[in-house]
Amino acid sequence: LQKILILLHVTTCVVVGKTLMILFPNAMKRYILKQGEKSRMNENPKFSYENWGPTFFSFKYLLFVLKVKWKRLEDEALEGHPAPNTPVVTFSGKVHHLFDFMQDNRPLILNFGSCT
Repeated sequence: LQKILILLHVTTCVVVGKTLMILFPNAMKRYILKQGEKSRMNENPKFSYENWGPTFFSFKYLLFVLKVKWKRLEDEALEGHPAPNTPVVTFSGKVHHLFDFMQDNRPLILNFGSCT
């Protein structure tokens, strides 16, 4: 049921966004550029609006957003429920899943922190 609701929501957003891009291209370009500023996408001088702006609200965009949102459903951690087997990336860039690090009946301890 959650996946169907996400599908309806994302599809509606993409259809509305694509329609607005057709009807009001300059206003949507300004809006998308403003979103690029928030994500700091505009800071890369080799990455212009023409490279990424037109891809918004495309079919590939729809599929990508659906994939991400559906994947996040699996990553939800709720008290009293099994822990999610979320993907983790090593410093070398290799992708594993959290449960790959479990050994027999030993508890798996996650330590989050930062160094500055």
